[in-house]
Amino acid sequence: MEALQTLTWSDTWYLSPELVLSGFAIALALLDLFLPKQVNRNVIGWLTLAGLICAGVCVVLLLLSLGDGTEVNSAEPFHSLLGGSYRIDNFGNLLKLVFLGSAGFIVFSSLGTVKDEDVPIKGEMYYLVLPATLGAMVMSSSGDLLTLFVGLELLSITSYILVAVRKNNRISSEAAFKYVVTGGAASAFILYGMSFLYGITGSTNIALIYDGLNSAIENSEALLYISFFLMIAGFAVKLALAPFHAWASDVYQGAPTPVTSFLAVVAKGAAFAMLYRIFMGTAFFAIGSTGFIQKDIFLGLAVLAAAAMIVGTAGALRQRNVKRLLALSGVANAGILLTPLALSLTQFHTSMFSEFIYYFIAYAFMNIGVFSVLTIVSRDSGNETLSGFAGLYHRAPWTAAAAVVLLCSLAGLPVTGGFFGKLFILFGTIQTHTYWLGAIMLATTVVSYAVYFTLIRQMFMRSGELDTGLKMTFPAGITIWICTIATLALGFFPVPILNWINDVFSIQFDFLVFRG
Repeated sequence: MEALQTLTWSDTWYLSPELVLSGFAIALALLDLFLPKQVNRNVIGWLTLAGLICAGVCVVLLLLSLGDGTEVNSAEPFHSLLGGSYRIDNFGNLLKLVFLGSAGFIVFSSLGTVKDEDVPIKGEMYYLVLPATLGAMVMSSSGDLLTLFVGLELLSITSYILVAVRKNNRISSEAAFKYVVTGGAASAFILYGMSFLYGITGSTNIALIYDGLNSAIENSEALLYISFFLMIAGFAVKLALAPFHAWASDVYQGAPTPVTSFLAVVAKGAAFAMLYRIFMGTAFFAIGSTGFIQKDIFLGLAVLAAAAMIVGTAGALRQRNVKRLLALSGVANAGILLTPLALSLTQFHTSMFSEFIYYFIAYAFMNIGVFSVLTIVSRDSGNETLSGFAGLYHRAPWTAAAAVVLLCSLAGLPVTGGFFGKLFILFGTIQTHTYWLGAIMLATTVVSYAVYFTLIRQMFMRSGELDTGLKMTFPAGITIWICTIATLALGFFPVPILNWINDVFSIQFDFLVFRG
């Protein structure tokens, strides 16, 4: 209890991003109640965007205030709150920037594109993004299993509501029901696995679990296997990794497109943040006398990554609904994003987080950009199938050109952020001699060209039913081009960006040390 009572007023500065989001969420919920019905709810969207920007500024200031731990008189490289149950470090700060930036672009691009008759509770759709993003931020900074789970449930519950905001749409209601059932089951698996870990080590704090694991291996090896693989199963559902991915296509199709984009980027990234926190703080050190537990756990992650790449790519080949196609593309990309963690950490492979965060940044830009294009096209054509993209080049040549860049990045073609992101991860498989996983990644990447070129063929080689120009909103157009330029910048300047990530992130202070 003494450790939990150490939060002081000076510590609130370190919690400023979370406090800003909480304050904006409460204020906007109350404002939406008192606003007259005739007032356009886009004002809630603009204020939501303001809250995300303010929180992002706080994260940048925290990022600049933390030292790297290499100099004696430098600032502390991390700060622990509440007895180590909450950590402010650059692992969390980097991910928080991606979460806040992604949520900001998603909200901004949706302004003026969401129809009132499609989403009758537009105000709720906007301000619920704030607690959902807050949950993701908590998951990236927690140093305790309980706070990790609180963040997970905050994100999950708000995501369930966001999927269901099209309350007059039967497909949306069905998607929300499936999401609640599968999400609840996944949370149960994760919580059950955590309970075994707590029972074995006597603590929910990752630092104390780390201290107690090796001494507990001799007497509780079987329970450790059960604990970790229960959590792996739960995270596989949350990340839509094959064969636990069946819910993704239905949920992505039923949710409003901005919500789908949020699930594809922020919710997925938050699950990865929690996965890194738990497995790099516990499973990586559960080596015992032979190291079998560690090898089996990370082999299990590698098998899941391979299955996701194969099943996601193969399933996307036959899809004609663009949302379902992008859902299965997300399954394959989740496998790619999982690969650096599955490779673990060796003396020859120390850049696993840098590989992950670089590709995750590229993945965020290209997904948000593609979903923004889909929002405009589906709003104009009235459908979300491939036929809606037919003749897009003749109606909006610049938008079609931007879409080609984003799709080429998803396919992993040079010179884009997606290409170098996959290349860095592929180098990791070579450094760790995991050639079979690298071969699967290469093969599925080549096959995925057929998936993304299907969309490109529709835009350039098919004639559409509409001959008028594409009605583009200003926020969506700005978002599409920012994402396109960022995707190209990641492709043209990969080394400086990767070096900056390596300079900011520290394996020693962000993963291997949990005290402070």
